[in-house]
Amino acid sequence: MPDPSKNPSSASPDEKTEVLPETAVQLVEMERLKTELAGAEERAKNHWEQYLRALADVDNARKRGAKDLESARQFAVEKFAQDLIGVKDSLELGIANATKADVASLVEGQSATLRLLAKAFEKAQIEEINPEGTAFNPELHEAMMTQPSDAPPNTVLNVVQRGYQLNGRLLRPARVIVSAPKG
Repeated sequence: MPDPSKNPSSASPDEKTEVLPETAVQLVEMERLKTELAGAEERAKNHWEQYLRALADVDNARKRGAKDLESARQFAVEKFAQDLIGVKDSLELGIANATKADVASLVEGQSATLRLLAKAFEKAQIEEINPEGTAFNPELHEAMMTQPSDAPPNTVLNVVQRGYQLNGRLLRPARVIVSAPKG
């Protein structure tokens, strides 16, 4: 004969009401906890994705800031350098047009100033472009005119005005006279 304790139908009506509501409450509680857990897992997943996006944004901002800082450091004197080029041109022109007999002291003073200016350019990493005798490069040179010559075509015959670069960036192209074939 079956054990009455294992058969709920053989239990008294009072025992049935105690077991069933308790099991039902536990099932409802388990379902509620499962729903809460699923919601918590979804929120955790969303928070993790937000964290990863924020981490990537911070890393990108750091890289962008470092690049901007390097660019600012490298080209901070660009305007200053462009202004100094005219000064150097003027000093060179004055020295070229002066004669030793009438203005020797002026030439000496301008020469000293030009040397100081050349040192300042060197410290600021301003490079002179003096392409005489080289092939014409439109990225670095500006052709003022062409002149028939025995030199190979597109060779820089004469530099009218030197060009300048700052850390590889062109400040002013060299203005040049370029060879053209005779004929």
